[in-house]
Formats: sequence, structure tokens, C-alpha cells
Amino acid sequence: MAGHVQVLKDYGITNITTNNRQWMSLPNVHGIVAETEDGTVVGGVRVHIADGIHPLPVEDAVGYMDPLVTKVINQYFDDGTGELCGLWNAKSVAGIGISILLVRAGIAIVNQIRLASLFTICADYTMPMVRKVGFVIEDSLGNEGEFVYPNENYIARVLRKMNAETLETAEAFDRERIFDLRNNPQQVTIETGPKGMLEVDYQLVIPEYD
Repeated sequence: MAGHVQVLKDYGITNITTNNRQWMSLPNVHGIVAETEDGTVVGGVRVHIADGIHPLPVEDAVGYMDPLVTKVINQYFDDGTGELCGLWNAKSVAGIGISILLVRAGIAIVNQIRLASLFTICADYTMPMVRKVGFVIEDSLGNEGEFVYPNENYIARVLRKMNAETLETAEAFDRERIFDLRNNPQQVTIETGPKGMLEVDYQLVIPEYD
């Protein structure tokens, strides 16, 4: 949490609506963190399950600008939906590809938490990454999917994973990697990033989920 807040401050962003600790006490939230060998947390992402009680972070963030946000999410509620959010990585690991690994891992666990779809909200600079894993712009929301958020210096877009189970909208390589993580949630593998090879020990089993 502290690492995520510091990254936001580094970029001059202090008014993120979901920048609070409430989610840490909610049973419908699952966090995935990236740690170095010495246990230092250098990145993370969260999956919030829509439970019909607590609004998803995207609803808190931009729902007041367009009430259709909640209506669209509710259309997918019965089959199980949620949000991939809170993605961050420390400056110490910037550029090595941690973010895409966390995003794939977050999508990989949806079979364990029984979600058929996922939503996310992202800025322009993360758009290529989330499109690679299959998210598509919900152009019925905001200004063709766009919202001025978190401040006037940024444009955010609300996206939805067309099918979090089949991943048919993801690029072939990302779809293959996500399915491999889903079928083998505990594995040590070599990932290729922008700065070379990276050995990753994935531990993605959610114990006794109900």
C-alpha cells in the first residue's frame, strides 16, 4: 500500500478516489504482489469481486460522471464480474516488465474466484498493455469510453474484458501465458522483459476460497 501511494505521489497524483485502506478489510478483494528475493514488495495489483454491496473502485472513481457505469457492471453481475485495479510497480524495477506480469496473473486467477468478466480503468500510457491481454473500451460510457481522471492532466478509459474465461480478445502470446498460469498457478519460469530475462516464482493458489 505504501509503495503504491509513493508511486502516485512521484507523479503528482494525490486525489485517487480509491487511494485508501478500506479494500484491505474486504473479503471480496484479492491482492497479488511482486517481491524480490529478499522479500521487498516492488509491485502489486488487485482483483475486486463485485459483491452487490461495495462499489467497485471504477464506480467510485468515475461513476458520478456517468451513472451508466454501475448499470453496465450490473449487467454482468449474475455471471460473476469484478475489476482489475491498483496496478503499480516501484521505480526501482521500472522498465523490466513487472506490470504485464501482474496483469496476466490477475486475469489468471479469475477461474479460482469464479468471475466471467473483468473491468478496469487505465490511462493512455497503459492502454497498449491492457489491450494486449484482451480488454476492450466500453465506448458507451463517458465520452466514448473516456473520462477526465484523476485530474485535468489525464484521460482515463474504462475497459472490459470481453470474456475472462476464454480470453478470445487477448493477443495469442498473452492468452497462452495466462492460460498456462491458470492451469499451473504454482510455477517457476523465465519471463522475457524489455531488459532481458527474469526468473519468476509464481504462487497464485487462493486457499479455500468461498
